[in-house]
Amino acid sequence: MNTERSQTLSMQQIIDNLPVVVFEYTVQADGTRDFTYLSASCEKILGINRDLLLGGSYPMKVFIHRADWPDFERNFEQTIKEVTPFKWEGRIFNPQAQTIWVEVSGHPVSLPDGRIIWSGVIHDIGERKKLENQQREADRRYREAATLFSELFNNSPMAIVLLDSEGNVQQVNRGFEMLFGYTITELRGNSLNRFIVPEALEMEGNDLNSLISSEQVIKIESTRLRRDDTPVSVIIYGVPIHLEDKTIGIFGVYVDITDQKKVEEELKIRNSELDNFVYKVSHDLRAPLSSVLGLVNLAQMPGNDDSPSEYLRIIGEKVGQLDHFISDVLSHSKNLKMDVKTGAIDFDSIIRKTFQDLSYMRGADRVSLDLKITGPVFYSDPWRIGEIFRNLISNAIKYRKIDEETCCVSIRIDVTNEKAVIKFNDNGIGISQDDLNRIFEMFYRASEQSEGSGLGLYIVKNAVEKLDGQLIVNSKPGAGTSFEITLPNKAGQSLH
Repeated sequence: MNTERSQTLSMQQIIDNLPVVVFEYTVQADGTRDFTYLSASCEKILGINRDLLLGGSYPMKVFIHRADWPDFERNFEQTIKEVTPFKWEGRIFNPQAQTIWVEVSGHPVSLPDGRIIWSGVIHDIGERKKLENQQREADRRYREAATLFSELFNNSPMAIVLLDSEGNVQQVNRGFEMLFGYTITELRGNSLNRFIVPEALEMEGNDLNSLISSEQVIKIESTRLRRDDTPVSVIIYGVPIHLEDKTIGIFGVYVDITDQKKVEEELKIRNSELDNFVYKVSHDLRAPLSSVLGLVNLAQMPGNDDSPSEYLRIIGEKVGQLDHFISDVLSHSKNLKMDVKTGAIDFDSIIRKTFQDLSYMRGADRVSLDLKITGPVFYSDPWRIGEIFRNLISNAIKYRKIDEETCCVSIRIDVTNEKAVIKFNDNGIGISQDDLNRIFEMFYRASEQSEGSGLGLYIVKNAVEKLDGQLIVNSKPGAGTSFEITLPNKAGQSLH
């Protein structure tokens, strides 16, 4: 008798210490139903004292989330009718006002007296749901980045081709099809040199592929052939694509320079920016994608028991880098192309919304705002004003002093009928005199503290110029940075 009792107690202890809630749920012959057993782990896992459930003082309809109740009731009524196993996942709401995701599963036993008893377990699946949500968000960001890159690739006016490591065509953009007259259907899987390299330059074409495959980024002027055999003068950029220290392909850009003699001076400027663009594509777009692919491969390796949360965190960071870089490129493009549209400027709303939009940035919670605005209503281009503050505030967060508990951004805006004078000051790490002369250059970074695109202050400078304004900057290492921007008040000009 003692042995049986000891075994029963041991079994009860095992049940009570399981990472699930073990239950019995009984439906009486008259249709009434309630819990008739719950393991002691109920309160620990669900946050509900089991006596509340067993005593009927906490009805099931109360603790199942209101939005999930219809689904639960429908499924359970079906399983009562058919006396079949029950499985459901949804949210419960405990007395501590906590919402918990659970999975409920049970198997029925039908008794001669008309009762049906379901024996089963309740799992807390909150962590699983959290990971699923994180994965969905990472997938969404990845898809967005991939879509943006695809748009950038396909809509570029340059001819762009993606080759495998053997020099065979994998993809071309519309610019390539328009320049050379070949479609991707004709080219895919074939050697590009066979289609567009003149016979006299065959060796050059082979040498270029070899140079790029040996991890050299190349740029040359040469001649290629269109589909109708007419020659076209091009600048060729070639960039190796790496994955896990192995060259897996070649990224090629062809720029038509047939009319180069007519636009020589303009082309020099475009070439300089194109160099930077190709360089940034090879690093800021390719490197995060390669990292993501590497992490995916690592996570899928047999025997890898590492938690996926760290992989997801890193993947999220890499996708974020892609998203931010492409956003900056699009912002720069929009600033160059979009006409100035004049409207009333709500400085307070723009600045505070910008701080809110940038709250995701590391260290943003440690940056305080001191804002003062005086004077009448100011009129200018709302989008460009927003871009100016977005980039200045973003830089203040990026280049704050890491060891400072609180960093401050002070903004003073004095508006008159003729102009607005904006004084933007931070107490960050500051900028050296050598770097100060270059901070408005495209893709220039004055500090390695940030992994930004290097376009922020370049966009600010161009936006100020578009608004017919002036920009002055002063800074010293360790003493913060100040910007003074003077913009004309375009009051009286209608929004257009």
